[in-house]
Amino acid sequence: MHRLLLLSCLWLLAASPATSIFQRPTGTPAPLRLQYLLEPLHPTVHTQRGATATLPCVLRALPHNYRVKWSKVEPANYRENIIIITNGLYHKNYGPLSPRVRLRHSHRYDASLTITDVALEDEGRYRCQLVNGLEDESISLMLHLEGVVFPYQPSNGRYKFNYHEAKRACEQQDSRLATYQQLYKAWTEGLDWCNAGWILDGTVHYPIINSREPCGGRLLLPGVRTYGARDKQKDRFDAFCFTSALQGQVYFIRGHLNFKEAGQACRNHGAAIAKVGQLYSAWKFSQLDRCDGGWLADGSVRYPITTPREHCGGLPDPGVRSFGFPSKEMRTYGTYCFVG
Repeated sequence: MHRLLLLSCLWLLAASPATSIFQRPTGTPAPLRLQYLLEPLHPTVHTQRGATATLPCVLRALPHNYRVKWSKVEPANYRENIIIITNGLYHKNYGPLSPRVRLRHSHRYDASLTITDVALEDEGRYRCQLVNGLEDESISLMLHLEGVVFPYQPSNGRYKFNYHEAKRACEQQDSRLATYQQLYKAWTEGLDWCNAGWILDGTVHYPIINSREPCGGRLLLPGVRTYGARDKQKDRFDAFCFTSALQGQVYFIRGHLNFKEAGQACRNHGAAIAKVGQLYSAWKFSQLDRCDGGWLADGSVRYPITTPREHCGGLPDPGVRSFGFPSKEMRTYGTYCFVG
């Protein structure tokens, strides 16, 4: 009888799945997989144009046969462009950032990315990805440039740019099309502009602080108003440009000069006539404050005010004031020059 009972128990064990006697009790958590990449303490790195910036990416341990890949997400086309790939011993650089990037590699676990001579187009989201078979990991970081956003339109009036023309116009004025984040931050700091303009991702917006009839009506709340994505070839608006700190100086030359004489006056001093973005940068970062209108490279006449006063336009807020695009033959103004 006892022998028959023992045989029955053995048969039941043999008929059960082989792993059943080794299964974890119900409710026992699975062992945690090692997370190799440390989360950064500060996911946003702040810098200025011309500086050196490091985006941190540090490993807890070195897995077998791993690679680390750095890439950047481009807001204009939502693509991810590879910057550098390393296996810890060797690395390879890719794309337009290639001459200005390197791995910090301050110790064997350090895969941080260093960017030298930071440019306007370097701002954005970066990804450090550990490629390790089926168990890839990644962290995201933002590189944020301190700067200033300004609205821009050509000499022939408002709403003349398609997207590509707006992009080119900003670049010609030592700036680039602003991102939505840059425009939103500028709005929180007081940018109030009734004309809609392109930004980098191909959408169109305008920032309003003081609601008023010509700008959507008094009943609409303040905010960054949006027209959404528009046809980059056919639709025409102004541009919102972004610039950062200068590696150089903007200064004023007095005189009653026409546009051609203004350019020559700067060249006589070993300088060039300043661009609009350079004047905004000098106003923002060097606190350039002058009550004198001066020619700029695009044929406009402007002047920067950091301390508002009655006889300098009378407006209560700091800013770069504009006289528009007067006749280039007019001998009324001085000139703003830039020396690098």
